[in-house]
Amino acid sequence: MPLPPQAAAQLLASTPEDSEALFYEALQRADLDRLMALWSDEDEISCVHPGGPRLVGHGAIRSAFETLFGHGPINAHPERVRKLHSGDMAIHQVLERVQVAGAKGEAQTAWVIASNVYMKTALGWRMALHHASPGSASDVQELSEGPATLH
Repeated sequence: MPLPPQAAAQLLASTPEDSEALFYEALQRADLDRLMALWSDEDEISCVHPGGPRLVGHGAIRSAFETLFGHGPINAHPERVRKLHSGDMAIHQVLERVQVAGAKGEAQTAWVIASNVYMKTALGWRMALHHASPGSASDVQELSEGPATLH
């Protein structure tokens, strides 16, 4: 169930980075309507939360975030974003730093590795996929190949 066009149009994201910033702001505010307005109108949008099943379609995604927001805002901040843009599609690989309450109420940091896929639509860049996996402190370290050519 996407938002009506007039509501979605209020969240015009002119770049994938704009859409991503709005996504994390909606998480931090537990703003379900704003979050859902960022998703593409495609039927095959999907979302995977850490350790959870694949959710397909607006209804399933909305229901899952509604349940999550029932516990309060999600204090997630994107870090170490790697981007691949090609035409009307953008893929962002993100290391999310999530602040959670520990057993004694003190703030603790959890890490999540996420892939966010965005599509360019008539209403701007919209999310088509959010796939998040549990991470660990060691994921802050990044392994990558060096450049293939020397300059």
